[in-house]
Amino acid sequence: MKDAAETISQADQSRNLSDAIRDVKNAFADRDDVVVDMREAHRMRLELLAAELAPIFADVPADMDNFDFAVSSGLQPRLWIDAVSHVAMGRDRRTYRFLKDTRIGRVVLAESTEMKPVADQVTRYVAERVIERQRMLEGGIEQAAGLKRALVPEAEPPLRSIKRRKRWSAFLSGLGLIAAGALVGLAVSIVLFWDRLVAMGLSFRP
Repeated sequence: MKDAAETISQADQSRNLSDAIRDVKNAFADRDDVVVDMREAHRMRLELLAAELAPIFADVPADMDNFDFAVSSGLQPRLWIDAVSHVAMGRDRRTYRFLKDTRIGRVVLAESTEMKPVADQVTRYVAERVIERQRMLEGGIEQAAGLKRALVPEAEPPLRSIKRRKRWSAFLSGLGLIAAGALVGLAVSIVLFWDRLVAMGLSFRP
């Protein structure tokens, strides 16, 4: 009797363990289905948002390669805008969250259960990045032009001033030589013609 009881007990334990394993497997399967369903639901909503933003993405200048505009795979799909910003779904699977990574942490740029407010904020974000790049390029060109303008006037005025001073010096020197020559010529004439002047009755005495 004792051996029979032990056999029945072992059979019950084996059956109970098998049932438990089967129950755990079913629970894992159900949970995996939920996870898959959630991931697919997230991805579907993000793809709808990407389709809404497709015209905006198409208008971005072709030479700007810092945008991604792609829905990533994984446990939590994300619509990447660029390397630091993306849109993800909230835990309720209905809330769009536009997030940006900064030096002080992750910040929420927009959050709504409606697609349009988040799409509008993403559009504004893309426009701001485009304008920032244009201003950076224009600023670089203007800075280079300004530097060139600043260098040219600095070099030219001293050269013109030196040439002007040289011309005035040459002109004044010429006048001085002419005046000196005239005085010397007058003195020589007086000495040569002194006797004649005296004979003509001219006197230079007071």
